[in-house]
Amino acid sequence: MANRDTLVAACQRELVAERFKDYTVNGLQVEGREEVRRVLSGVTACQALLDEAVAWQADLVLVHHGYFWKNEPVAITGMKRRRLQTLLAHDISLLAYHLPLDAHAALGNNAELGRRLGFIAEGCADGEPGEGLLWLGAPEGPLSAAELAARLADSLDREPLLVEAPTRGRIRRVAWCTGGAQDMIAAAAEAGADAFISGEISERTTHLARELDIHYLCAGHHATERYGVQALGEWLVGEFGVEHRFVDIDNPA
Repeated sequence: MANRDTLVAACQRELVAERFKDYTVNGLQVEGREEVRRVLSGVTACQALLDEAVAWQADLVLVHHGYFWKNEPVAITGMKRRRLQTLLAHDISLLAYHLPLDAHAALGNNAELGRRLGFIAEGCADGEPGEGLLWLGAPEGPLSAAELAARLADSLDREPLLVEAPTRGRIRRVAWCTGGAQDMIAAAAEAGADAFISGEISERTTHLARELDIHYLCAGHHATERYGVQALGEWLVGEFGVEHRFVDIDNPA
């Protein structure tokens, strides 16, 4: 069992949340009961995840995608009212970390994705590990684009969308960033990567990949960001002895 505020403070320190200029509030977004015995984690604080938290009698919900994003309507109506009402009525806290959980050098989404894909991490193209978001690494041996796509499919249980480069050969260096990071493809090419992996693709991404001559793989926003929140939840188990359960609310995006 843990005190809510002590647990939140530990997360803030571990993730160095104040370092990031983000699109949302990182940390405690909705305050619930003071004592935390059960932590339920998920990618996004959707209603289905909240319903699972209520059924499991969780004290705190831990997510990557929480609420209160910049430029969203501020009125507490409709869907937003129902979500908040669920948390408040059952005295459940909501703890959310966005960019800090992408960047963390050991527990982050990018660190976890690279680990699951068997990459030897070299660092980040846009800052030190723990700060940067565009990770660089290498497979244990050269891969074809199709072989890398197959590895993604096997590791994430999701078939990636592959855009092969016109003349680029086997892949010896990979760049990756989970979620909606498709526009980092130019920086990935500049960093010398043979392939770039992100969670989302835009119409322009295909043309950029072809003209920059870099293999591109879109592996799914949700699929690439399932692992950081699980790692953070298990870290809380080790730090505080709480119970932790991850619930994967499937999302094809």
